[in-house]
Amino acid sequence: QVDVVESGGGLVQAGQSLRLACTASGRPGSRAAMGWFRQAPGLEREFVAAITWNGEKTYYGDMVKGRFTISRDGAENTVYLQMNSLKPEDTAIYYCAAAFFGPPDLVRHQSYDYWGRGTQVTVSS
Repeated sequence: QVDVVESGGGLVQAGQSLRLACTASGRPGSRAAMGWFRQAPGLEREFVAAITWNGEKTYYGDMVKGRFTISRDGAENTVYLQMNSLKPEDTAIYYCAAAFFGPPDLVRHQSYDYWGRGTQVTVSS
């Protein structure tokens, strides 16, 4: 079994920063590609960022390029999402996902096998 757990969400003012963390546990020795998606009330899930299993390549959604940075911990399936210059439009539940089986297209939510329950990010004006 694989458990995916996010942390680090909260309420901040526009222009401030947050750092999210996510760990996919239960598969020691198996490295997964990892991604972040978000979903605002009444809207569909949106791709935010992803990183390959070896950390060699990253992907970003157009709305967060230049502001968000994804990175991973080489020791395990742990990833971070540094979110700078936050805007009210970034308000959403942020979900972390792991892809153990491939080859995946990491910008598509269908490529991921396991999902966390999400962490709320709220950005006020």
